[in-house]
Amino acid sequence: MTTHESAPGAETSFDSAEVLIRPETADDRHAVHQLHARAYGDPERVPGLVAALRAATAVRAPIGFVATLRERVVGHVMLSATRLDAPRRIVDVLSLSPLGVLPEYQGQGIGTRLVGHALAAAEQAGEPLVFLEGSPRYYGSRGFEPAGPLGFRSPSLRIPEAAFQVARLSAHEPWMTGTFVYSEPFWAFDCVGLRDPQA
Repeated sequence: MTTHESAPGAETSFDSAEVLIRPETADDRHAVHQLHARAYGDPERVPGLVAALRAATAVRAPIGFVATLRERVVGHVMLSATRLDAPRRIVDVLSLSPLGVLPEYQGQGIGTRLVGHALAAAEQAGEPLVFLEGSPRYYGSRGFEPAGPLGFRSPSLRIPEAAFQVARLSAHEPWMTGTFVYSEPFWAFDCVGLRDPQA
């Protein structure tokens, strides 16, 4: 799905040093649900995806991080288990999705910090690749690059070519190319690619 990157909005002033990034806990789930409902303007689809990803632990449990300001959850990012259908073998990789920041706190670097924290965690865990759909203008300066020219194939024709991006981490090896495969919750919640609003 196209992740919700931070964009200028109704800004609320704060000292960036007050924003803390930490792993999400079970106590954060209601706040995270409300955050994505507001960030994406849809009370069901993205919050439902997050809940389904948490429940789909057959492969690997997802990793979530929250940004808090004065103990309030103002941002959230999730890394979840996906796969790469490479010529040599199936490779376990990650998807960075969703990323959300409360509208009144967008455009102030919280999303950037969440993305950086997530990529650092993936690197530390020895993951080879992190994929996403999103704005190349936003994510291109935050560790991601166009996936197609690097030999990766999109899982859907509905994903704009420029939006299909990857972060190659230290554990990536040159043979790890092929087709990126989303986990089932992304399909079940129709969170892959773009839908024609006129359809």
